[in-house]
Amino acid sequence: MKQISEKLINYSVYRNGTEFLGTSDVTLPDLESLSETVKGAGIAGEVESPTLGHFGSMTVSLNWRTLDAPNFRLAQQKSHALDFRGSIQTYDTGAGEYKPVGVKVSVRGTPKKTSLGKLEVGGTMDTSNELEVTYIKVLIDNKIVLELDKFNFICVIDGVDVLKDVREQLGM
Repeated sequence: MKQISEKLINYSVYRNGTEFLGTSDVTLPDLESLSETVKGAGIAGEVESPTLGHFGSMTVSLNWRTLDAPNFRLAQQKSHALDFRGSIQTYDTGAGEYKPVGVKVSVRGTPKKTSLGKLEVGGTMDTSNELEVTYIKVLIDNKIVLELDKFNFICVIDGVDVLKDVREQLGM
């Protein structure tokens, strides 16, 4: 039956798989392909051609309500493994009922920026961390829909190993 995804019910933020980091708003990375303009004889204009499996810089941002220990753990100049585990509310049109579907986004990244925020009586501090993402994996309903590992030359999108032939051709 038809499933209509409605909204994120809730989610949790973990470091290294088990350390609960607290309450944070998360901005996930954008995937922007590296591309080159192709033009010339036989082409009516220009085309931005993406490079298979290659993406520009990706960042993840975590926005915290107050200044706390996790801000400084994530500021350490090393790679951090973060998991964002959530539950998406879907509506099953055939059964006429709501069903939760699990979503998990795992990233590895190094700190780019730590903002200590502001001090305002009775207000949030708006502290944040921004990390450069070198690895991301997205699971929906326990199925891998995206895995991108820049350092290990892996790019799997919707079950297709985009760089498989390239790795073989490069002897990797």
